[in-house]
Amino acid sequence: MTGGHGGGDYKDLVVFLAAAGVVVPLFNRWKVSPVLGFLAAGVLLGPDGLGRFADVVPWLSWLTIDDADQLAQLSELGVAFLLFMIGLELSWERLKAMRRLVFGFGLMQVVLCSAVLAGAFMLLGQPLAGAAVLGMGLALSSTAVVLPVMAERGRMRGVVGRSTFAALLAQDLAVAPILITVTVLTALSAAGGDLSPSVLGPALLTLAPAAVGLALIVLVGRLGLRPLFRSVARSRTRSGGGSQELFVALCLLVVVGAGVAAQAAGLSMSLGALIAGILLAETEYRREIEINIEPFKGLLLGVFFVGVGIGLDLDVVAAEPVLVFGLALGVITIKAVLIFGLARAWGLSARTAIETALVLGPAGEFAFVIVNTSLVEGVATPAFTQAVLVAATISMFAVPLMALLGQRLARSTSAPPVAALLPDSGPGSKDASVLIVGFGRVGRLVAEMLAEHGQSFIAVDTDPAAVAAGRRDGYDVSYGDAARSEMLSLCGIGTIKALVVTMDAPTKVDDVVIAARALRDDLIVIARARDDRHAARLYGLGVTDAVPETTEASLQLAENTLVDLGVPMGLVLASIHERRDKYRAVFQAAIPEARRNRKTRALRAGPRP
Repeated sequence: MTGGHGGGDYKDLVVFLAAAGVVVPLFNRWKVSPVLGFLAAGVLLGPDGLGRFADVVPWLSWLTIDDADQLAQLSELGVAFLLFMIGLELSWERLKAMRRLVFGFGLMQVVLCSAVLAGAFMLLGQPLAGAAVLGMGLALSSTAVVLPVMAERGRMRGVVGRSTFAALLAQDLAVAPILITVTVLTALSAAGGDLSPSVLGPALLTLAPAAVGLALIVLVGRLGLRPLFRSVARSRTRSGGGSQELFVALCLLVVVGAGVAAQAAGLSMSLGALIAGILLAETEYRREIEINIEPFKGLLLGVFFVGVGIGLDLDVVAAEPVLVFGLALGVITIKAVLIFGLARAWGLSARTAIETALVLGPAGEFAFVIVNTSLVEGVATPAFTQAVLVAATISMFAVPLMALLGQRLARSTSAPPVAALLPDSGPGSKDASVLIVGFGRVGRLVAEMLAEHGQSFIAVDTDPAAVAAGRRDGYDVSYGDAARSEMLSLCGIGTIKALVVTMDAPTKVDDVVIAARALRDDLIVIARARDDRHAARLYGLGVTDAVPETTEASLQLAENTLVDLGVPMGLVLASIHERRDKYRAVFQAAIPEARRNRKTRALRAGPRP
């Protein structure tokens, strides 16, 4: 079918891609979350934006999205990818380290906010089922908006960042139970709200296929996902690091396949994607999967938020401005007051509680998923629900303002934060002191020596066999290519003290060093070199120390020979160290003067705070 504009069926998609190409760089330059840009673009490009003037100025029709339904499926995939990425973050270690805030403060916030908001909606004349769905949907905050805004303001590394992250993590965990609850409420609503056993029993039985499907997804995932990724990783290794497309294709297959399987079981696509992410969170492929999925998630999630912006009915705002803005203000106020009280009850300081409460007060993206699901099933009242969704959108636009207001109010309080309640395991935590790239024979020996002296470390390798062997022995080893800056960032390049590159492929060693130096000038970098020429080249690339195999082997042979001939050990070691220093001086002579000066200044400056 060809559209009326002569652009075919893809005109709306082209308009979205063009908007994304403008919105993301522009909002990044303004240091504003691109999510808000996508929302604004949806309002501008929708029928209530430029579309209103298309009859007067016909060429504006080329700049508008006429049929939002064309983007609906991509929009659903965007939410599924977001939940998949959230699932990847739900590792047992992180949950265990933050269990008091996640399962205490965070989950209590979801329950209390849901109950109070549902009660408020019932006072506004909504039925019990509809009020419950609206309350649960609006109780959740926007992970996609809050985290980038907090990170941009430099608040993620402190107590506020970790408490906010814990609450968002609890909300993410609550999504699956809420979606299941909506299913039950749908069945009860169809029965006229009758809670008698004769009605409640069959309603609960409707969950039986979903429970069976959920169990099958978990079982198949636990048995099949790791071998599947290992097989593709081995093919990449055999092809010399190629076949990246196969890994990307497998990541997409897992997300979409889990979503479709969940839909077949009567659940939502996003719930299936969340489960798949959780299953892969504990595997060695988690970091590599994150890198491959991130571009798709960002783009498809942009489609979702553009769709939300298109759905912002400005006629509702014009017809009922008091209701819409009153709902937005009411939701933010109720949630902020409740979250502040809970934060104080959990021992957080007034400063932390104020900032956390304000930034979590606005609604989130899952309000649209949950509320729209109930709207389709006929649980919620259409007219009032549309006003609620518009109010939720307006509240999301207020997140940057709430973050600014919270930070300023927090400065006016003098109570110190209670850091003891918040283990340093959230974003920006310093989990390891050393990153080892390459976990073969040499890398494993380095790891053993670091462990013997109490130095924490993580390792990364592109050989799935080496990774699997390391994890069997209890080491924190991940699969991935450390020559990619994204992988280094996920491995904590911003906080580690030293990088040790042990691979036996000189060009790959060079690539890792170049990528690491592009991210940090002050990082200690020790690299394995093939020979003297390679060592000189590595010093030119900015390593702190290069260890050439041929030179070190020669020095070790000389040391053993001299000791066996009866030369005192002290004299032998002194001469070996002296000769090693001479070699290092020769290698460093190859470094251009400007680069050597830059390296010296960085080392004198010391590590970054």
